[in-house]
Amino acid sequence: MRILKSTKRTWCCTTPPTTKRGHSTAHTRTEVHKTAPSSAQWPAKVTVTRLAPVADPGPVIAWLLDSDPSIRWQVMRDLLDAPEPEWRAERAKVETEGWGARLLSYEDEDGQWAGGAFIPRDFDFKEWEEVGQPWTATTYALSQLRELGLDPTSERARRAVELVGANARWDHAGQPYWEGEVEECINGRTVADGAYFGVDVSAIVDRLVGERLDDGGWNCERANGSLRSSFATTINVLEGLLEYERATGGTPESREARMSGEGYLLERRLFRRLSTGEVADAQFLRFVHPSRWYYDILRALDYFRDAGTLAGAAPPDGRLDEAVSHVRARRLEEGAWPLGWTPAGRVWFDVDGAAGEPSRWVTLRAMRVLEWWEDARSSGFTKSAEDRAR
Repeated sequence: MRILKSTKRTWCCTTPPTTKRGHSTAHTRTEVHKTAPSSAQWPAKVTVTRLAPVADPGPVIAWLLDSDPSIRWQVMRDLLDAPEPEWRAERAKVETEGWGARLLSYEDEDGQWAGGAFIPRDFDFKEWEEVGQPWTATTYALSQLRELGLDPTSERARRAVELVGANARWDHAGQPYWEGEVEECINGRTVADGAYFGVDVSAIVDRLVGERLDDGGWNCERANGSLRSSFATTINVLEGLLEYERATGGTPESREARMSGEGYLLERRLFRRLSTGEVADAQFLRFVHPSRWYYDILRALDYFRDAGTLAGAAPPDGRLDEAVSHVRARRLEEGAWPLGWTPAGRVWFDVDGAAGEPSRWVTLRAMRVLEWWEDARSSGFTKSAEDRAR
């Protein structure tokens, strides 16, 4: 168990090892009970050009609707402005149809998935090295159910949350699941899941507030001496704090911490180094799905869009413009957006296509981000002090 804890502490929010430059073992995929190759190259770079707006988005919308209930209800709510009773009725199908029902079917009798909180019961360190991080345990199952939109008031959701609280213990030191563990990125997602499903996660929120670094963000390598925040840890914590604020109103301290975390990303235009202005990681510009703990600019923009739905939220910050322009430029000629890459590792089943191909999930997120941004342009942006001085 000592080895497992060491492995998790090292790789939860950092880049997995590579066999040689440009050839990462992080992009091999396998479904449960299937054999996967031991390594794979990064998907080929998608060629993009700046395109005019799609004259008729109808075919793209129809393509999105011809999919799983977990996508349809979000299209209805975010892109079609459907009446709330209609999209809620579609969301209710997540429990009984498609990917949501399938994921629920893999739940253990004790409420966990794959017999563990962070890693499956049968986890082998060699598998992580050769295939990638496994995504079948409880924490990633709950996060995926939240992202699919499982109704938190449904019978299956309430049962799962109660059983997880009673039976799941973190691999780090046996902590009760809803009390969190020691890494900020894991605790950020636990806050997001707990707040969404109606669990009191205020103690984890207080801990995260106290673990903020001087530059305004978070880094799950803080306990190992890191003094600089990371994009990935920060977005995981921000999403948790936002979900907590939506569920409870938050506290003055949690709201201030969330604003400082946003500032960390905004100062860097979501993807640049503050010191040099260079792109911090080219991977941030390639859209990943499922996101898991990984960061990209579309995930960050979708967070800012989501935060903008809170009552009294300010208009979007002008420092998002460069990232928005990049999202717009990635659109394919037919109006959809391609999948950049998918994290490697054991999964219950795939919910997206191959890298480089049109992705419903990426397209949904990109379309609603751009719609939010264009709507905001007509009412003006919140300018940073730096921008106002120009």
